[in-house]
Amino acid sequence: MPYGLPYVARGQRIGLLGGSFDPPHEGHVHITKEALKRFGLDQVWWLVSPGNPLKDRGPAKLARRMTAARAIMDHPRVHICDFESHVGTRYTAETLAVLQDKCPQARFVWLMGADNLAQFHRWKDWQVIMARVPVGVLARPGDRIAARTAKAAQVFRHARLHPRQNRLLGQTPAPAWAFVNMPMRSISSSQIRENGSWSKG
Repeated sequence: MPYGLPYVARGQRIGLLGGSFDPPHEGHVHITKEALKRFGLDQVWWLVSPGNPLKDRGPAKLARRMTAARAIMDHPRVHICDFESHVGTRYTAETLAVLQDKCPQARFVWLMGADNLAQFHRWKDWQVIMARVPVGVLARPGDRIAARTAKAAQVFRHARLHPRQNRLLGQTPAPAWAFVNMPMRSISSSQIRENGSWSKG
């Protein structure tokens, strides 16, 4: 496969977890394993981005974040990718367009936390993203209210799957999205940076 992407058989359901991973942590590992199980995915790819357009400050060097991600996420069906740095995309909608062009045999699912859903309408071409791929939202039990009141949830409320159908998300034509409650790790990248255990290095 080009750009260091793993092999994809026709029809495989691939979850995409994008972000700066600055740094990667056990919370990322936890939601990845839950997504594999709850959405019936064949693989999950971590798309480690060169930077986040919504953040003013740049992350640590990409090579360092890739190394840290590979060290913490050890699973045969999870792959760490720096695809965006190879193809030069900056926004999720652009990245998805290129991925679908390069891997037409795959069924991609975009993965996010409920905190991302709450501000998803700020993402560039967010409605294009919803039209391109199904979206799987993973949340703490207390995050239901944020998910229900999110602009994206309101606009696409007709496309939300019933919880019993969540495992079919990767086979459902877009627009479609699923929401699952799950126990979450009380850790974040920003907390790790603030306590000084991860530097920009």
